[in-house]
Amino acid sequence: MLNQIAINDFSSTPKYLQIVNSIIEGIEQNDILPGDKLPSIYEMCAHFEISKRTVERAYEVLKEKELIGGVQGKGFYIQHTKFGRTQKIFLLFNKLSPHKKIIYDAFVERLGSDVAIDFFIYNNDFRLFKNLLLGHAHGYTHYVIIPHFLDQSERAVDLINQLPKHKLIVLDKAIDGLMGQYGSVVQNFEKDLTQALTDALPLLRKYSTLNILFPAYSYYDKGILNGFYAFCHAYGFNARVVHEVNDLVVQPDCAYINLMEEDLVTLIKKTKDTAYQVGKEVGILSYNESPLKEVLLDGITVISTDHAHMGRTAADLILSDRHEHIENPFRLIVRRSL
Repeated sequence: MLNQIAINDFSSTPKYLQIVNSIIEGIEQNDILPGDKLPSIYEMCAHFEISKRTVERAYEVLKEKELIGGVQGKGFYIQHTKFGRTQKIFLLFNKLSPHKKIIYDAFVERLGSDVAIDFFIYNNDFRLFKNLLLGHAHGYTHYVIIPHFLDQSERAVDLINQLPKHKLIVLDKAIDGLMGQYGSVVQNFEKDLTQALTDALPLLRKYSTLNILFPAYSYYDKGILNGFYAFCHAYGFNARVVHEVNDLVVQPDCAYINLMEEDLVTLIKKTKDTAYQVGKEVGILSYNESPLKEVLLDGITVISTDHAHMGRTAADLILSDRHEHIENPFRLIVRRSL
């Protein structure tokens, strides 16, 4: 049975779940039959060089599903093969930041434990994205992809277009040039930022200049800049784009919008080095909600898509076999930094 079990060290799917998924797949394909004996915990640890707890956890899940049973002193055996799982999902994220983890957790919880998920991260790198996608082009009922690339995004579109569209769900960012009927749950970056800043207008009026920290080399959607310029033009603010946060000089009568978590840390440090009071002389708005932002500087004002809602909605598209394009909710959370 060891040959029926596959563990991929490069997968972000926990290894205990890879064991569970391998055994269930063997059952579904009739390669593993009732009465077959599972490898002992020691054999699994030695063969795959994994911890005892990893194997124990996998076997506990299989016992909870009543797929295996134990015989005292003899080990574990396949108990039956009555298992109705039909969904197997290839999940591909650009990175696993705190807010992307919220998407993942909500997605997995909504789908339930009877759905197999192979989870990979490509770190915004097209080559790794290509290798992962081509290496897993078959055997899945759905492909769920967050498409953010530092470069070669056009080649990524060509690659994604080769997938069967009825199996495709795109998350977070719409893909220009994608053809066919597929599902998506994405942000409308330009509209969302314009609306969030409009909601914050009464607080922003105390500042004359709005600065957005937008790295020159990044995967962030240019629609964010379009929304920023449109808002500043409509309401008479001076607009400034800062590409390098280390060159920033914090000044009074200014509000700062940051996208990257690392830039927020630098911005806070630079602000603390001044005598300016946050929320009065200097304003700070940050993309993407996190628990830490509730306490930093007595509360950082946040503009954020609802990441949990995105994960749940993507799962609902799969469970109901729908191919809709859905804009994810976006919100402003006001705290003392503005």
